[in-house]
Amino acid sequence: MRVAFISRATLYSDKGGDSIQIAQTVDQLRNLGIGADIFLADQKPDYAQYDLLHFFNIIRPDDILPHIAQTKKPFVVSTIFVDYSEYEKKARRGPSALLFRLLSPYAIEYLKALARFLVNGEKIKSAYFLFNGQKRSIRKIVRTSAMLLPNSQSEYDRLSFSYGIQKKYRVIPNGINRTLFAPETPERQRDDKLILCVARIEGRKNQLNLIRALANTSYKLILIGARSTNQMKYFDLCKQEAASNIQFIDFLEQESLLDYYRKAKVHVLPSWFETTGLSCLEAAAMGCNIVITRKGDAYEYFRDYAYYCEPDSPDSILKVIEQAASNPVPAGLSSLVREQYNWEIAAKKTLEAYTEILQTP
Repeated sequence: MRVAFISRATLYSDKGGDSIQIAQTVDQLRNLGIGADIFLADQKPDYAQYDLLHFFNIIRPDDILPHIAQTKKPFVVSTIFVDYSEYEKKARRGPSALLFRLLSPYAIEYLKALARFLVNGEKIKSAYFLFNGQKRSIRKIVRTSAMLLPNSQSEYDRLSFSYGIQKKYRVIPNGINRTLFAPETPERQRDDKLILCVARIEGRKNQLNLIRALANTSYKLILIGARSTNQMKYFDLCKQEAASNIQFIDFLEQESLLDYYRKAKVHVLPSWFETTGLSCLEAAAMGCNIVITRKGDAYEYFRDYAYYCEPDSPDSILKVIEQAASNPVPAGLSSLVREQYNWEIAAKKTLEAYTEILQTP
């Protein structure tokens, strides 16, 4: 079996959780004997060489539509259905803020695609998307797909409700590298005052309110992540409001994160929306307490093992961090993540989906 993985053109230049998900899934599928190659959306695979196409990020339909128009090969979509609308309506700054408050989530994403073309030169590749917009384009992709591969039941339910469409699906959990992210034995003493946030620096991840929550407190906050190429002004604002107890570190490969996860008591991701939060899974596997929000699908993963804050309230973020820093890590959190959310399981479930599709007459 050979599979072509196809994702956004900025997969490597603007790395995010999907970059890790794709790379790890491909590695594990190859271990299972599957031929898997990665292509960017603006590349054209030789479709005839593949049994199946595997797309990512359904909220970027313009990356998918040109490919499915050129081949009849069956395809699946890892939906990664992120909803930016609450951030866009409540926290977005600049000239677009007022406009976005008046628009539907579909219109917002359509306009953002046009903006990426006009500002960053990301070409619009599909005439169907250009003339039919976000909602119709996604409905077309869902209807013609062989199967959807959401990262949680919650994600599928949101997608089905938002677009009023049902489709065959399998939940493929996000995961961690169990070999890499393992707790120390015996574990060293953690710093209760060291707070870690590993994420690309952008508005949806909400580092600005985290900075406001912890600036000039007794805590030390380390923010690790690349600045989003589409939100440079957001990064500048974060730097402006950061006090001396806040440190910025650029993107680090996963191996370089280990020592930070071992030292910090708390990992916090106060996002306006998360399908999962890969860095939270990694930190939990390494023995950190987790602070996250209920915006999105994270509760399905972390249940009552995590601490939950409100993203629009620095006071809430600080209060919940104080609770997480002063309490022991829940027994079973690390083992829950390592046993249920790892890339080996994700790859096996993905292969089961491929097999079902290719065996269906």
